[in-house]
Amino acid sequence: MPKQEKGKSHSTRPVSKRPPSWCKYQPEEVEALVVKLAKEGHSPSRIGTILRDQYAIPLVKPLTGKTITQILKDAGLAPSIPEDLGNLLNEAARLSAHLEKHRGDLHNKRALQLIEAKIHKLSRYYKREGVLPPNWKYEPKIASIT
Repeated sequence: MPKQEKGKSHSTRPVSKRPPSWCKYQPEEVEALVVKLAKEGHSPSRIGTILRDQYAIPLVKPLTGKTITQILKDAGLAPSIPEDLGNLLNEAARLSAHLEKHRGDLHNKRALQLIEAKIHKLSRYYKREGVLPPNWKYEPKIASIT
């Protein structure tokens, strides 16, 4: 029996880059929906999921010519740091708070080291691409846990 690969349950992206024939939304309507959902406090990835599940809009870029983040940037609603980096920063802060209470938790100490490595790698990429300012620096909350 062949070895099974893991992670097949995720949704697949549409094959064609053109908007589907059954999607009847105009680009202006899609942009208005994105701005409305952002004002309600949803993150860009959550906005994409809501548009897919509730409005039957498979992808925003083929319809509007812009990504969700570009639409939010034009409307002045874009997050100050990219969403993936922000999620890693929140995870690191959560783990740091946990390690303050439980200093002997070596497994989570290692997990924090791995997350901080991802933060440094991603921040280097975003500085190179001009998304983050060149002087942006991640400051670990508790670097003195030994």
